[in-house]
Amino acid sequence: MSEAKIKNVTDLTGVGPSIADKLSDAGYDTLEAIGTQSPGELSSATGIGKDTCTKFIIEARKAADIGAFLTGTQLMEKRATVGKLTTSSSTFDELLGGGVETQSITEFYGPYGSGKTQFILQLAVNAQLPVEEGGLGGEVAIIDTENTFRPERIISMAKALDLDPDEVLSRIHVGRAYNSHQQMLMVEKVSEMAKERPIKMLGVDSLTGAFRAEYIGRGNLADRQGKISAHMKELARFGDLYNAAVVVTNQVLSNPAAFFGDPTKPIGGHIVGHTSKFRIYLRRGKAGRRVCRLVDSPHLPENEALISITEDGIRDG
Repeated sequence: MSEAKIKNVTDLTGVGPSIADKLSDAGYDTLEAIGTQSPGELSSATGIGKDTCTKFIIEARKAADIGAFLTGTQLMEKRATVGKLTTSSSTFDELLGGGVETQSITEFYGPYGSGKTQFILQLAVNAQLPVEEGGLGGEVAIIDTENTFRPERIISMAKALDLDPDEVLSRIHVGRAYNSHQQMLMVEKVSEMAKERPIKMLGVDSLTGAFRAEYIGRGNLADRQGKISAHMKELARFGDLYNAAVVVTNQVLSNPAAFFGDPTKPIGGHIVGHTSKFRIYLRRGKAGRRVCRLVDSPHLPENEALISITEDGIRDG
């Protein structure tokens, strides 16, 4: 079949009803989803032979124009589709270039009590606002690994924005993950949900806690990092495919002396650092304020903003 006629997965050469079901059941029901995978990963997820998966991927990439070189002008046009999600702090929004971006992973890390979960909850409410009010006009999925989601907090934040609390809660889909394997599988569940519902934000609170608890010791470090890498890749792919904001929280190392006295080093090493497009370090400031430091960004300078965490939610400091 010529590439010009390939519009759907079922148009790929060799994809019959049985193969289509296997691909769909594993979450690969678009050309983009197939074209952005590796043969080994696609084969492992679907049970289809690696050579056959290679052919599917090559054909899907050509049909969906994945991997082609683009001009700077074309990339600017693609950037125009990126949404900006307000944090409810104008100074922090300015620091982020207008808010939390879609099609990117934004990581909030810091010690206990620094306000990481508060940002997840606030952004979950704000994502439901209309685009003209700094929202994304969609629904939210949260993978909760530490039992930190509190409906009561969502209610107070929603009321402060004159939103119907019941409606806001009904548009937030929370999945409780009890181990790292379940946490990774939940990204697939969210992808399935996003085919029928306008999921515009995916939050993970927290990203590395389960991996850190399960893969203990240097002997398990390589395996742990490999799993985290695969998880981050799927999170990034979700953000790209659905033009969604992906927001994760992360912990800091509890033994800073082992890393030359740096008390702000996030868990996950370079794997998390390279995949997170925006990294924000949170710490307590004076008079109950929080200092939000933009540590890394593809195009924004390192800088700080002061915010307050009030009964109404995140506000200017």
